[in-house]
Amino acid sequence: METFLVYLKIQAMCFVFGIVGPIFLIVYFAVQPDPTVRWMYYWGLVITAIDILIALGVTDQTMRARQVPRKQEEASGS
Repeated sequence: METFLVYLKIQAMCFVFGIVGPIFLIVYFAVQPDPTVRWMYYWGLVITAIDILIALGVTDQTMRARQVPRKQEEASGS
């Protein structure tokens, strides 16, 4: 559960920094079908997917960094 909460915090920050992806998707679906805004759909998907992958990577690194001190404490405590 701790990992999930860390992920949610990091994902929220990634969406703040990369808000343009979801905005492109919202605009694409909000306007009437128009071939001139098709690029917003694809770029919105790409930017949003990159945001999610960055959040997953940062979460993984954060959780690994937190595990190292715990292992050192366990080793010194034994």
